Amino acid sequence: MAATVVQLTESKKQIQHTHQVFDTQKQAFRNNPMPSLLERKENLNRLKRALLANKDRLVDAIDRDFTCRSKDESLIAEIMPSIQGINYTLKHLSGWMKPSKRHVSILFQPASNKVSYQPKGVVGVIVPWNYPLYLAVGPLVASLAAGNRTMIKMSEFTPHTSALFKEIIDSIFAEDLVSVITGEADVAADFSERPFDHLLFTGSTSVGKLVMSAAARNLTPVTLELGGKSPAIISPDVPMADAAERIAFGKAFNAGQTCVAPDYVLCPTDRIQAFVDDFRARFTEMYPGLKDNNDYTAIINERQYERLQSYLEDALAKGAELIELNTANENMKDSTRKLPLTLVLNTTPDMKVMQDEIFGPILPVVGYNSLDEAIHYINDRARPLALYFFGYDKDQQQHVVNNTHSGGMCINDSLMHVAQDDLPFGGVGDSGMGHYHGKEGFLTFSHHRAIFAKQKFNSGKLVYAPYGKAVHKLVYKLFIR
Repeated sequence: MAATVVQLTESKKQIQHTHQVFDTQKQAFRNNPMPSLLERKENLNRLKRALLANKDRLVDAIDRDFTCRSKDESLIAEIMPSIQGINYTLKHLSGWMKPSKRHVSILFQPASNKVSYQPKGVVGVIVPWNYPLYLAVGPLVASLAAGNRTMIKMSEFTPHTSALFKEIIDSIFAEDLVSVITGEADVAADFSERPFDHLLFTGSTSVGKLVMSAAARNLTPVTLELGGKSPAIISPDVPMADAAERIAFGKAFNAGQTCVAPDYVLCPTDRIQAFVDDFRARFTEMYPGLKDNNDYTAIINERQYERLQSYLEDALAKGAELIELNTANENMKDSTRKLPLTLVLNTTPDMKVMQDEIFGPILPVVGYNSLDEAIHYINDRARPLALYFFGYDKDQQQHVVNNTHSGGMCINDSLMHVAQDDLPFGGVGDSGMGHYHGKEGFLTFSHHRAIFAKQKFNSGKLVYAPYGKAVHKLVYKLFIR
């Protein structure tokens, strides 16, 4: 009881602090509504220097939050894309900031049209637990590039990373420019209710609906980066070892706790056994052991671990065949929340693994008899965040591209589309709305302000009232046809 009271008191303080910071940032933005290119670049460089200086501390903090997070996975998926994203933005920001000239019809000449990219104001970012650094830094880079003030709500499930990131940000930015908010779920709920000028949320579809509902009360524009069941299609003729290896990488990375991880595999029915054999071989090469292997990441917390175990129990009870990839036959029950990657065969639609986003090292395999059958299977379900096709036939590739929808897509690879600096990242339908990364990030956090300008001579005066003059009839004849 006492602990609950303390938590409520701390949450109340955090919420009051959030309100104060929001008001401070709103006023600071009014005082400087159009930061210069030099200011924006200096902010980005300051962030880059701080990330590089604290690289090892950040990797260690993430490891402590997971109890075992591969150092290399943190370098590959947290540090490296954060730094590369800053570098790419620094290189192209001056071009992005230039107003875009637009056509003016002869009807309105002499005049000029342009689109000016104006900072929106105060941006809110809600960060999930699975990539706690990159999914904070990525939106922050885009927001700073666009000239905004930024408030970042970190996940309560990564307390070490959240505290360290707050320490770093507090040391390099004034609170009225960038502020990191910590706290429990009630703080996050209140955060989503602030009247931000833009709000970006990364997380589950169910929570995304709540965030969008809260934002709607303020007419706050939102970018939702959600999840969903991202399929991987294996073509009838691709070399199975190639497909299995690349899917194994995408599924095992971060123990499947990735929003764009392959969620299930669509495999020609007569090739399922070949997929199982090659997948097992490739996975075992990457992870010859699991329990004491620091390359294999643990499940983030007990709640998520128990959820995944319940999925396996549910599938088994409903007739599925489970193939646990634990070649060393280690006893994983007393390990630190490490869950062996498990293939699920003979699935049925009523199994939880075929209904919910898995978000862990469980991979259902669904058979199909024709490529169009696989496409129909995908299209009968909610649109996924990612789609993966494995096959070298160009006609097959284009057929899948033309006949499916997903937030993003890889052909003959997994996950890697997210790391492309010049590609937008975002979902569609149940997997989200809006985009960021690279130029799209700058555009998302900018108001595209249309500006029509005339000088002293006013040709429009010719069509002013009273109407019915010869010039009106001429204009109608020339331009209404």
